[in-house]
Amino acid sequence: MKYFVRIGAQTVEVEVEGARVVVGGEELEVHLAAIPGTPLYHLLLGGGSWTVAAQPLDGVGRWALGVVGERVEVEVTDERTRQIQALTGAPSNPGAGATIQAPMPGLVVRVEVAVGQRVEPGAGLVVVEAMKMENELRAPRAGVVREVHVAAGQAVERGAPLVTLASPDQT
Repeated sequence: MKYFVRIGAQTVEVEVEGARVVVGGEELEVHLAAIPGTPLYHLLLGGGSWTVAAQPLDGVGRWALGVVGERVEVEVTDERTRQIQALTGAPSNPGAGATIQAPMPGLVVRVEVAVGQRVEPGAGLVVVEAMKMENELRAPRAGVVREVHVAAGQAVERGAPLVTLASPDQT
């Protein structure tokens, strides 16, 4: 099965056939195992080893992934869905607003945006410290900051709203 993984403005083609995985045209050895009782996975990819936190987001195929202190949002679309979207003209990302949520309990270290500010994909929004690591949460797409729900020094629980973005054309 072929998948298209969008990370920011970049889309990577991933083909999966049993244990065979081809990422961007390169065949890689891959093994993914859940760590029981946690939202964490152990990923062996092309000889490298990572622990990955995975959180489902609103919308089909949307995930927030935490790797090496970085948080990225990805959207995964299979080949069939992508073909249907191409035929119907339906966008895979309708450009609606988004509320960025805390991926885990922590302490807000810094708020890097203000209401009304325009942001580009990947722009830093909020830094949350969790388990002695600072995690910068970034904008999944271009937008305008509609609401900032937290302040520096505030403790947050997993799933707490941090920043709400409006579509850039909803100003």
